[in-house]
Amino acid sequence: MPQSYARAAKAESNGNNGKRPPGRPRSEASRQAILSSTLKFLRQPGGFPDLSIEAVAADAKVSKATVYRWWPTKAALVADAFSASVERELQFPDTGSLRGDVARQMRRVIRLFRSPRGKIVAALLAGGQSDPELIEAFRERFLWPKRRQAYKTLQRGIDRGEIPAETDLDLLLDSLYGPIYMRFLIRHAELKEDFADQLCSLILRSCASKP
Repeated sequence: MPQSYARAAKAESNGNNGKRPPGRPRSEASRQAILSSTLKFLRQPGGFPDLSIEAVAADAKVSKATVYRWWPTKAALVADAFSASVERELQFPDTGSLRGDVARQMRRVIRLFRSPRGKIVAALLAGGQSDPELIEAFRERFLWPKRRQAYKTLQRGIDRGEIPAETDLDLLLDSLYGPIYMRFLIRHAELKEDFADQLCSLILRSCASKP
């Protein structure tokens, strides 16, 4: 089993994805206010570097201690705020075919990247290159949960005989989504939704072909 696939499976069995375990009941209204304020500041020109817990707390009308009680670092807060804002939007569908499931979800990713929220993604990835805490939070609170959903989708494809059981799932996912991130960040070519269909046709067909 590939290392990252095994790692994700272990995290799922632990049940908390590296997040703080449940303690005393949270105020859902306050939590949503904090997440909303965080996204608000992330959309501003200063982005992640200029965002402060003090400013978020003041905007959300909660104490700084309340924020820190739920999120131990600014990076964790930012990653959770972004992840929560796209959770439903980036769910994998179950269309009955692997290509249909993956292509539809990839189109949603591209649509997100092309929207104003794409600037938040770019800021998180850029900031993470010099801030190990930020990129770790992005992986733990956004990438790995989505990756685990993707593994389940690919497993359905294996069960239906659409791809071989010995397929390296991590390599397959990197091959599918890597080009999207490259066009999004490098901008050497336009990132359009039909790019998802082109990638699925090329990569899933190659994966399904017998050597």
